[in-house]
Amino acid sequence: MSLAIMKTRLKGAQKGHSLLKKKADALSLRFRTILGKIIQTKTLMGEVMKEAQFSLAEASFAAGDFTQTVLQNVDKAQLKLKIKKDNVAGVSLPIFEHYTEGTDAYGLTGLARGGQQLSQCKKVFAKAVELLVDLASLQTAFITLDEVIKVTNRRVNAIEHVIIPKIQATMDYINTELDERDREEFYRLKKIQEKKKIIRQKAEEEKKKRAIEMDSQHQTVGEAKTIFEQAEADADLLF
Repeated sequence: MSLAIMKTRLKGAQKGHSLLKKKADALSLRFRTILGKIIQTKTLMGEVMKEAQFSLAEASFAAGDFTQTVLQNVDKAQLKLKIKKDNVAGVSLPIFEHYTEGTDAYGLTGLARGGQQLSQCKKVFAKAVELLVDLASLQTAFITLDEVIKVTNRRVNAIEHVIIPKIQATMDYINTELDERDREEFYRLKKIQEKKKIIRQKAEEEKKKRAIEMDSQHQTVGEAKTIFEQAEADADLLF
């Protein structure tokens, strides 16, 4: 009964180890993919920010200081974020998506001069913000996957190096005890058979001895003389 229970536990542990190993492999694959995207996005981010700073310098040179004008015309955020969930092997990864809401509050800025430079500057900085959102989404997923992969690998190692060997050691002990019990049972049965054999031999010897005694008694009775024969053989008595 105990051996059957341990076999069931071993099978469950091996199945769990296989599933966790597949989960760890899937997460590691996604982790490497995200890492590659982060490297590409950061490289592109550096180029876009460089272009954005040049565009800002050109716009400032062409239109002058337009910071106060922009701040006065903006009352709420035009670029907003929404969060979605992506499921990877049972792990929820947040995905940030940006969208534009409302009209351009500073569309007339730079109407007098420097309008082209300001428009270019807005486009470049909008692209930079989009890349920042994508980078934030990738970084968040990267950190989340990193923690989950560590936990999953610890569980895989615990099952592989602690739980399964412990169950196997218990099964080996149970098998050893069962083998010892079988040997004891075999030895006991062998002793019982030997004793039965000795008892049968003694019974046969007793039977043979009784048969010999019976034959001896029959021979003695057959050789005995009758009373008349005995009388003839006796000598005459004189009175």
